[in-house]
Amino acid sequence: MNIVVVGCGKIGSTIVASLVEEGHNVVAVDNNSTVLDSITNIYDVMTVCGSGTDCEVLSEAGVDSAEMVVAVTASDEFNMLCCYLAKSMGSKHTIARIRKPEYNLNSLSFLKQQLGLSLIINPEMLAAREMHNILKLPSALKIESFSGRNFEIIEIMINEGSPLHDIKLMDIRNKFKAKFLVTVVLRDSEVYIPDGNFVLKEGDKIGLTGESGEIFKLMRTLGLERKQAKDIMILGGSSTAYYLAKLLLAAGHRVKITERNEARCDELSELLPKAVIINGDGAQQEVLEEEGLSTTDAFVSLTGMDEENILISVFADSRNVPKVITKVNRPELAEMAKNLGLNTVISPKKIVADILVQYARALENSLGSNVETLYKVMDEKAEVLEFNVKADFKQINIPLKELRLKDNILLGGIIRNRKSILPTGDDVIMTGDRVIVVSAGRRLNDLSDIVK
Repeated sequence: MNIVVVGCGKIGSTIVASLVEEGHNVVAVDNNSTVLDSITNIYDVMTVCGSGTDCEVLSEAGVDSAEMVVAVTASDEFNMLCCYLAKSMGSKHTIARIRKPEYNLNSLSFLKQQLGLSLIINPEMLAAREMHNILKLPSALKIESFSGRNFEIIEIMINEGSPLHDIKLMDIRNKFKAKFLVTVVLRDSEVYIPDGNFVLKEGDKIGLTGESGEIFKLMRTLGLERKQAKDIMILGGSSTAYYLAKLLLAAGHRVKITERNEARCDELSELLPKAVIINGDGAQQEVLEEEGLSTTDAFVSLTGMDEENILISVFADSRNVPKVITKVNRPELAEMAKNLGLNTVISPKKIVADILVQYARALENSLGSNVETLYKVMDEKAEVLEFNVKADFKQINIPLKELRLKDNILLGGIIRNRKSILPTGDDVIMTGDRVIVVSAGRRLNDLSDIVK
């Protein structure tokens, strides 16, 4: 597809990289020629230097024939105007980054309708939601939900002494009463889509699918049932911190935010009257200790500097804080963070890139299905996709044991009439089903792509 990306900062450059990897024709627009030079040095894309609200610049970028225009500059209003112009000039789909808290759900819905926006993305809100999900089940490294939010895939680590160590997958259901599937395994940087003979080992990171209640039952059986984090300390008063605190406070949690900028502290005090706002430098260990770091249930590092987030998270981990979440955007630093023992690393720009990849694939398909959801898991080495099955899907009502699936493909679940099914060989796919597929090393656009 022809896709125009306006704004090539941290978010925009990551979106460009993901879309190029997907094989799309991308045009990058930015008013900073140095930024565009750095992009063309790495990626095979066209660039146009200028303002995304200049009709001549947009015309040169080819928005009139673009299937999708994505505006992700630092200004919400600029992004909205850019998308409005692009839509007026002929772009089929427009996506705007809008992140200011003052744009509430009602106003966003109105703007989306009036401006003809296909999608609105808020990286900070999306990251906050992911962190909130993890804090509800602290033993998990990552939690992603599918249709109805009752069916999930979660990532956990098999630690020393785990009952999952040295167990063959075909024996797992006899040992544990919970209904779940082990769908993907990361071992020594290699990803596996396991069969029944696969043996789990200590140090494996595994992906489990199942209903949320069944996953919770398994965690309890494994001794991984930690209470939900009630006392949460957040470092940094960013927009992500605001959105996360708002979610946590609404759920009855106690929240403390440490922010060094006094003016921002005043803003947060007005926006979040139920939170405790501390004006201090959280990079100073004694400040965190004075505010009760060692007795908090969870610590979330959300400053604007990846390095600071990593270092303070390592310090929090050394003080035996039960759950530590670290925001890191740069891929090389995210890998460093994991090598330092920080298992829960969140990247807002990767979350947004994954959503846009999902949206682009949904536009590209489809013969008999739609991509509804797409998640990158296992350190981005595998994908989990949710397909909506249409009436013209060719493998309807055929027992799964009769389907010849391609290598490194696994059916992780079927959602039918809001009921979740862990598929066996005797199950079938029906029209209207939502089918969860786990894939490694393959790009799936359509559900039919899983069959040889």
